Amino acid sequence: MKTIIELFETAVVNYPDNVYLWEKTKSEYEPTTYKETREQVLNLAAGLIQMGFNKGDRAGLVADGRNDWIISELGMLYAGGINVPLSIRLQDNELAFRLKHSGSKYIFVSKQHEQKVEAIRDQLPELEKVVYIDGTENPDDKNVDYRQLLKDGAKFRKANPEELEARWKAIEPNDVANISYTSGTTADPKGIMLTHLNYAANVVQSNTLMDLKTEWITLAILPWDHAFAHTTCLYVFMYKGASIASVEIGKTPMETLRNIPKNILEIKPSLMMSVPAYSKTFRKNIEAGIRKKGEILYKLFQFALKVAYAHNGYGNNRGKGFRFFLKPLHWLFDQILFAKIRDGFGGNLEFFVGGGALLDIELQRFFYAIGMPVCQGYGLTEAAPVISSNVPEDVKFGSSGKLVKNLELKILDDDGNELPTGQKGEIVVKGDNVMLGYWNNPTATAETLKNGWLHTGDMGYMGKDGFLYVLGRFKSLLIGNDGEKYSPEGIEEAIVDQSPYIQQAMLYNNQNPYTVGMIVPEIEAINRVLKTKGIEKNTDEANRETLNIIQGEINAYKKGGKFEGEFPERWLPTTISVLPYAFSTDNKMLNATMKMVRGQVTEQFNKELEFLYTPEAKNIVNEMNLSAVEEWNK
Repeated sequence: MKTIIELFETAVVNYPDNVYLWEKTKSEYEPTTYKETREQVLNLAAGLIQMGFNKGDRAGLVADGRNDWIISELGMLYAGGINVPLSIRLQDNELAFRLKHSGSKYIFVSKQHEQKVEAIRDQLPELEKVVYIDGTENPDDKNVDYRQLLKDGAKFRKANPEELEARWKAIEPNDVANISYTSGTTADPKGIMLTHLNYAANVVQSNTLMDLKTEWITLAILPWDHAFAHTTCLYVFMYKGASIASVEIGKTPMETLRNIPKNILEIKPSLMMSVPAYSKTFRKNIEAGIRKKGEILYKLFQFALKVAYAHNGYGNNRGKGFRFFLKPLHWLFDQILFAKIRDGFGGNLEFFVGGGALLDIELQRFFYAIGMPVCQGYGLTEAAPVISSNVPEDVKFGSSGKLVKNLELKILDDDGNELPTGQKGEIVVKGDNVMLGYWNNPTATAETLKNGWLHTGDMGYMGKDGFLYVLGRFKSLLIGNDGEKYSPEGIEEAIVDQSPYIQQAMLYNNQNPYTVGMIVPEIEAINRVLKTKGIEKNTDEANRETLNIIQGEINAYKKGGKFEGEFPERWLPTTISVLPYAFSTDNKMLNATMKMVRGQVTEQFNKELEFLYTPEAKNIVNEMNLSAVEEWNK
């Protein structure tokens, strides 16, 4: 399998009448088979060729996940072009940069995002045409109606069948299929060139990890432009003739999100892709639903979890040794409690594949306990993206699973020397899935690709058990004043996941005497506690007690605390700043995949960061923190 074209053509031959796409635009989900999808793809490709679309032309794509998203991409590829998939969360200036930098001549856009594109058209001298996926009232040379393009393409195909066939049959493995931009919010994101071979190779590699079944169906809840969903849903499922359903699109992004639980029940997925932000939301909703049914049931559920955790061990030692004796009790709780939770996910969900960022071990234990394991994987867009993953039959909590086949991996020290098994350093990989380079950025390409090896910028090690352990980004490392390094991500995840009073946390240490923490409080939860203590919120007493509650949550990880020993004490925050507002995509402190952008946090809270290294900050009850709490209660 060498190109996306070959991948799709093979799927159509092997599974012509299998449903590839499920979409809900009216009252029910409607199917589109592989054969029917190909007809639309060929019509679109022919329409593009007739319109003047040439081999190597770039076209942006801004749309929610839906049938026309993948049909648009495949249409561009069959016409010999390059898709530039763009996040629907991008703001005007971010969109303009990517379209300009990629030299996109065309852009496909759905109704919800038309205004953004129209607002920046004048800034894009190379943009020739906008293709309106949901139609346009006044089509002309520069404003193309997508449906009309399909109709024109169908006529062109009949009249010139050989022209389209010659175009798609000439696609080579090293032809660029996508320019995918990094999701950082710096002024200069990099365009990752992924070839047809990169995708085709990674699809085959991903299928070496587990036996994906033809009858499986997934609800693709992650953004389709994101490398994880793009490869593991759209193309990995295609390889096996399996089915993909898109989330019902609402009038607003929030309405689309709210459709996910309902769509899960309608589609009854076999497996789903998830990122930590979604996993946390699913858990919160599950626990809130049980709490509503009464405190006795909630306490029973908590006990059932403890039994399941003990029975399951760290994953692949589940039920072994003394754990065998817990099997009957675990089975009982599974029947009376956990099975009902699974029914809320359609009843057929066998597992999630987790990616996008490191997932806290506690969350992994939780989903494994309720019978819907999150199989944590690891990858990055530059690797198209899958490098490793846990699978349901072989899970090790805290790891990123075993490597895909046909991929070489090394762990290197700071001087580029290969380290033995068990020692931590930079993860470096080589294989047909590794990108061609960064578009129009030879400097960044040379820094990242060396003799075909992709230097990931991630720290990790290979365990003697054959599992890969990813510890975090080198750029986010805590660095002590003695030069020792530590990844903060596990600590931050634990603080947020294990505290009902903290919604976001970032640790910082850049060769300083001690580590500091920036905390975003879960103010409603804290105010509920204050109420039970008879303290009226927004008073001096309440604000001081709020800060003491937050300090108590951090102290839980220190000597004498309930989580003592979970992390080395020197990397826990000595001083804490309570921030006056949360990290969000709007203020650039979260990127499009909801990952924290550390540079933005330190920049926007520079004043707080400086204060954290003063003697006054040693007491959490200080003027700066009191002022932040007041801000939350306004």
